[in-house]
Amino acid sequence: MRIALGIEYDGAAFCGWQIQQDDVPTVQGTLEQALSQIANETISQCQVAGRTDTGVHATEQVIHFDTEASRSMRSWVLGSNRYLVDHTISVLWAHEVNEDFHARFSAQRRRYRYVILSRPIRPSFLHNQVSWDPRPLSLVRMQQAAKYFVGEHDFNSYRTVKCQAKSPVKTVYFLNVSQRGEYYYIDIEANSFLHHMVRNIAGVLMAIGCGEQEPDWAMEVLEAKDRTRGGVTAPSGGLYLTHVTYNHKFNLPQINSSTII
Repeated sequence: MRIALGIEYDGAAFCGWQIQQDDVPTVQGTLEQALSQIANETISQCQVAGRTDTGVHATEQVIHFDTEASRSMRSWVLGSNRYLVDHTISVLWAHEVNEDFHARFSAQRRRYRYVILSRPIRPSFLHNQVSWDPRPLSLVRMQQAAKYFVGEHDFNSYRTVKCQAKSPVKTVYFLNVSQRGEYYYIDIEANSFLHHMVRNIAGVLMAIGCGEQEPDWAMEVLEAKDRTRGGVTAPSGGLYLTHVTYNHKFNLPQINSSTII
């Protein structure tokens, strides 16, 4: 049986999604331990739609795993949450899928939200959930710059030098910048993302929003195809994976999680 799960997690508690050799806490390791207890067998090598980095959150990550255990979908949800005792990961839904479903390779689009708190005083309650910028930001300037990212581009300037992706060419379907009070939201959807791509885009937009650079600098960095021409990588705490798009034939019970934050 192949099971798909929708999960949310607070990335501040983990050193990213993927299990690592030095036995640090990861989302994958913690989740697989809980699933193994429910299944009464070892559940390993869970596949994920997007491997999030240290400190990055998810409001609806999608994973799948294979098991010989026969459990109801309700049992997978309630049982998982029972064993995830520290409440940093929650299973939102479970759905049986065919073997042609793959959480990563079946994904058609991925959506992220980057949250910025712009005010002079640092946050206390949300210090791991938002990116704090003490500088005043201009929504108009950030929106002007955002249009340069839409479409198919070589994003080599916007990925980490350690990125192992074979091609830097990605298609961005939309990039919206909005504001609610002191909070700024960068919503971006693409077919896939490079390592640190969203955080590097956010860093450039913040530099433009505070007046350090002009809006067309975003295009200049893009056209340079050189990471050294870009800005500072924005902190991980403000980044959330909010949605993964799949073909309707899989009939996944996904939610509209972009309204949560």
